[in-house]
Amino acid sequence: MKLFINTPSFRFCGGVANHFMGLESFWTEHVKYNHIGKRVHNAPWLTYLILPYDILKFIFRLLLFRPDMVMVNPSMAPVAVKRDFTYLKIARFLGFRGAAMFHGFHTESVKDMIPYIVEQLNKTSLIFVLAKEFKTTLEEWGVTVPIELTTTKVDDRMLQGFSIDQRQGKVENILFLARVTKAKGIMLALEVFKELSNKYPTLKYTVVGDGTDLDEAKTYVKDNGIPNVTFTGALSGERLVEEFKRADLYLFTSYHEGMPTSVLEAMAFGLPVVTHPVGGMVDFFDEKMGYAVNTFEATDFVPPIVELIENQEKAKQISEHNYQYAHDHFLASMVAKRMENIFRRYI
Repeated sequence: MKLFINTPSFRFCGGVANHFMGLESFWTEHVKYNHIGKRVHNAPWLTYLILPYDILKFIFRLLLFRPDMVMVNPSMAPVAVKRDFTYLKIARFLGFRGAAMFHGFHTESVKDMIPYIVEQLNKTSLIFVLAKEFKTTLEEWGVTVPIELTTTKVDDRMLQGFSIDQRQGKVENILFLARVTKAKGIMLALEVFKELSNKYPTLKYTVVGDGTDLDEAKTYVKDNGIPNVTFTGALSGERLVEEFKRADLYLFTSYHEGMPTSVLEAMAFGLPVVTHPVGGMVDFFDEKMGYAVNTFEATDFVPPIVELIENQEKAKQISEHNYQYAHDHFLASMVAKRMENIFRRYI
């Protein structure tokens, strides 16, 4: 079986690029990536300039490789939808079957395009989504081709040398890992920690990531005199692994998500999770994994974290459960194998 997958350049390590970069070593079939889109930071105009080159390269590689299925990975944004459906139209014209995978599903910006999206998706052989909610939405729109659920992944190699035995249930350091923006919940998370720091003055809070609201977040911490907050900037590789190991609890306050990889990684490192239920998390997250807070009020996030700080045995049980659940369901080797099995059914 031969699969041809359009992805953004791996150098940017966004959600889609990160996902397929993590799967690259675990495919057992012949999978070829074709990188499209921007090549450098802070030059969105370059994306349009190189589009003709990307299309010609796509056609050449397609005819040379002759895959059984071509998959695109559009976001729910007008430009991305039009661009990726152009690639599917070309593949279909050349006689190749197409598939699409939606990693996120914030559909507000494409409301006027729904008839076009449905028309184009119904010409594909297969659609992947990250949550049952997304599948239901597409079906309600009128999509009739098969829609399969998949998940993001945890790179098996991140966990080399980690032992769940180091998790004893003591919560001393809370981790935030995401783009540092209001949409990802950074200000809400800092409000939560502000409340917690009044009760636990030695509690630490580590913010991993860069983003447009980083300066505002730092100013908020300074102006409110919140102690023990560390901003590391964006991390990857061993430095990111070390932060997962040093953390004792993962706080996730994003307002919109597909399937948040950082939550799966936190679980794989045995961290209890306190989160708002978003995207694909709704399909699997339960009380054995931590706490799901159904509001975006800071005061509602505080009690479950206090419970985990005060109840060391419960925190330890959640750590052990999350570690095992993530290893059983989210490792990249397993995700790649499940996706290949799905592709086989439609080829």
